[in-house]
Amino acid sequence: MAKKTLDVRSLTGADILPILPDLARLRIVVFRDWPYLYDGTLDYEEKYLATFAAAKGAVVIAAYDGAEMAGASTGAPMIEHADEFGEPFRAAGFDISKIFYCGESVLLKSHRGYGLGHAFFDGREAQARALGGFTHSTFCRVLRPDDHPLKPPDYAPLDPFWRKRGYEPVDVFATYDWKDVDQPDETTHRMQFWMKAL
Repeated sequence: MAKKTLDVRSLTGADILPILPDLARLRIVVFRDWPYLYDGTLDYEEKYLATFAAAKGAVVIAAYDGAEMAGASTGAPMIEHADEFGEPFRAAGFDISKIFYCGESVLLKSHRGYGLGHAFFDGREAQARALGGFTHSTFCRVLRPDDHPLKPPDYAPLDPFWRKRGYEPVDVFATYDWKDVDQPDETTHRMQFWMKAL
């Protein structure tokens, strides 16, 4: 694999705003694939990302190949996130003010295998430590049946990578609605959280 020279930037505050259009487009492209199968729209993405960018303590770890955004990962304090994510933790007895939520990571297939997954986690966990007061970092993954007709035969789950980073699945679940590429309307998706101590 030829070495790519990638520029990885950690963006916070007002520096996030200029990159939101590129991030919205990247999310739509990457999330169409398994396992999310997300049939997204720019209108929804722009509104979602504007809310994210306004969150106190938000960070985007963005990877550039020249002028092209090839990948990005988001994070923010859990208390700043939608109730769909915070409420399951409250119900399980967690203090969500002490949890940093690692949001979505999106990366073009052409740029996988260059260590960006580690860069994304490193950057978000560094932001959590810089902000202070967080005891745990978490993210969630969508749960899909193994016999789903759109599951690629060569799909390799990221569980080993996440465990290498120190994350383990926890008995905390959420649901989130979006439109799958093979469905006429939005459907409800079950999400499971993974967590590590910081």
